[in-house]
Amino acid sequence: MLLSPLEVSRWMLFSMGVRIRLHDAERLPRSPFLIIANHRSFLDAPLLIAAAAQPVHFACHHYMAQVPVMRDVIDALGCFPLDEPNQRGRTFFKQATGFLRSQESIGVFPEGTGPMIDVPSPTQVGAFHRGFAHLALRAPIADFQIVPAAILAIEEKQQKTIPLKMLSWFDPSEPLFKRAGQHPAVIYQRVAVAIGKPVPVTDLLRQGYRGKGAGQVAADLSARCHDEIQSLLNAGCY
Repeated sequence: MLLSPLEVSRWMLFSMGVRIRLHDAERLPRSPFLIIANHRSFLDAPLLIAAAAQPVHFACHHYMAQVPVMRDVIDALGCFPLDEPNQRGRTFFKQATGFLRSQESIGVFPEGTGPMIDVPSPTQVGAFHRGFAHLALRAPIADFQIVPAAILAIEEKQQKTIPLKMLSWFDPSEPLFKRAGQHPAVIYQRVAVAIGKPVPVTDLLRQGYRGKGAGQVAADLSARCHDEIQSLLNAGCY
C-alpha cells in the first residue's frame, strides 16, 4: 500500500531520529495556502509537511525530477519540479495553480538552491526570489494567505555527499553545479519550526498588482514575508 506524502514525511523524520518542536501551528489556515520558509536541508519539505499535518506540494529544483532515487523521493512527497530556466516559470505557475484549484496547499523555498550549496547559519535567511509573490497575487483563491515559517536547527550535523559537477549532468545551466567539491547535506537532529503570522493577499493588493506598479507590489509582499521569517529566526523559537 502506498503511503501518503504526510506519512512519508513522518516516516523520513522518524527514521532519521529528528526531534521537532512546533510553535503556533494554530496559525495555519483551514483553506488552501502557500507556505514559504528558509531552506538549508533536504529535510525541509518533509519537516513542513509534518508540521502542517497535511499534504503540501513543494516546488523543487527541476534537476531533482531527473536524478534516480531522488526522483522517487520527491514523487512520494508530492513535490513538483520548477521549470528549466528557458521556460520562465510557465509550468510552475500552471502546476501550482492547478493544485490550488483542487483545494491543495503548496510550498515554496524562495531562497532557491543557493543555501543548499553555501549553507548559511541557522539564523540567517537569504535574499528571496519573487516568484512566490507573483503566484500568490495571481492565485485564483478567495481569502488566500501566505504562511511564513521559520526552520531553526537546534542541533544538526553536516556531511558531504556527491560531487557538485555530477549534478551538472542533470542541469548544465546551474552555475552552482560547475564548482569543485561535494554537495553538502544538513541533517537535523533537533529542530524548531515556527509558523509566522499569515499574510493575507487582499483585494487591494491584487488591484495594485494589475496596474503599472505590479513589480513593486510583488517586491513589497516578498519583503514583508522575508522580514517575518527573519524575525522568527532572530527570536530563537527554542
